[in-house]
Amino acid sequence: MAAATTVRGQELIDRMVARVENDIILQSEVRALGHYQQFVDGKTESDDKILDRLIDQWIVRNEAETARFARPSEAEVTHGVEQVKGSFASPEEFETRKKQSGLSDGDIRNMAASQLYLSNYLDSRFRPAVQIAPKEVEDFYQSAVVPRAKARNQAPPALDASREYIQEALVQRGINEQADRWLKESRARLRVEKFLSESAK
Repeated sequence: MAAATTVRGQELIDRMVARVENDIILQSEVRALGHYQQFVDGKTESDDKILDRLIDQWIVRNEAETARFARPSEAEVTHGVEQVKGSFASPEEFETRKKQSGLSDGDIRNMAASQLYLSNYLDSRFRPAVQIAPKEVEDFYQSAVVPRAKARNQAPPALDASREYIQEALVQRGINEQADRWLKESRARLRVEKFLSESAK
């Protein structure tokens, strides 16, 4: 259940926190995703929620690898890392948060590559089934775009100028909804055991 390594004189214990079919998820994987959440969002979910995310990621990755889905290119990963950097207010904030989270540039690139692979697979699997009617776009414009602009004391953009953005936002919402249903159904068919509470003691 546990493996010990020594780093700078301190013994670090890595434990199995879940088993999915014949694979295991380690405490170190929970910590790694938590550090990345802290880096990107400035906060982290509970270990239990992070473990659920890792189990979902296992399901998606297993399906993608079985389908021999193509890994993102180095250029795509670099673009993904640049998008992460662009989400910060300044390069200084990016460096500060990176230091606080204890992540290296390599850690960030590896995490970005992994998440890009999973999101690309979900997109390819579910996007073709998502159909957005023109009225849905118009309803979203009236219920979300216009009120948001008014709340900021701004004139709302024209519907035609917003149509492509709204269409993509609704498609992404549809992909997420279908993926959530698929993940719940997939979990029900798998042998999943969680040991997080025991290992945390």
